Amino acid sequence: MTAISGTTPTDGPVLQLVGVHKVYRTTEVETSALTDVSLTVQAGEFLSVAGPSGCGKSTLLAIMGLLEPPTSGRVRVMGAEAAGLDAAGRARMRGKHIGFVFQSFNLIDELDVLDNVALPLRYRGVKPAERSALAADALTKVGLGHRMRHHPSQLSGGQQQRAAVARAIVGRPALVLADEPTGNLDSTNGAAIMDLLSALHGEGTTIVLVTHDPRYAGYASREVAMQDGMLRLDTVAGSMSSSAVHSES
Repeated sequence: MTAISGTTPTDGPVLQLVGVHKVYRTTEVETSALTDVSLTVQAGEFLSVAGPSGCGKSTLLAIMGLLEPPTSGRVRVMGAEAAGLDAAGRARMRGKHIGFVFQSFNLIDELDVLDNVALPLRYRGVKPAERSALAADALTKVGLGHRMRHHPSQLSGGQQQRAAVARAIVGRPALVLADEPTGNLDSTNGAAIMDLLSALHGEGTTIVLVTHDPRYAGYASREVAMQDGMLRLDTVAGSMSSSAVHSES
């Protein structure tokens, strides 16, 4: 099997948010999306973030994934400060350490499934033969080894999401962020995707799942509840922890 030098840690924090605020401003209004959010994700955790629409889940995920910076506060990925990076710097860090699974799959229909999965490796400068071998390995892992030369439009919704999971894990990222990954699927395919994420977690993958569905939040080993841009509840293995807010220096 071809191997790539990944970033998956064996222990310690993968992601840390410290006193994070996010404010959106226009000429007429100021909206606070996140207020004083502090959160640590340890290597090997499966964390779900749940809450009603408009509570700040999507904003939190965007900051976790370095898609946008906080207004204030600190963000560390694999111990490295990220909050002060410009867009190019965040993109480099994101490409090295973070894999994404989106609700809408975000596959490119002009590319076959193998090339879709291999695309993140292309941006990392991996040679073509190695990209193909790694993508084939990832597709086999998610049960799509027999469909790798099909195009996304030739796959069912559940198969497209499996391909998206393969794309997220192909570079062995430190962290996989799953944004409502069952939102466009029926209950059977949704449960299958959650079973797949659970299996990946069982192999050591660190996962943060954003969901509004309590059935799927329950797959995680740790659950965080959000309301009005703040963390309100942090539950580990079925028992409420002392606080959703972790003091970090």
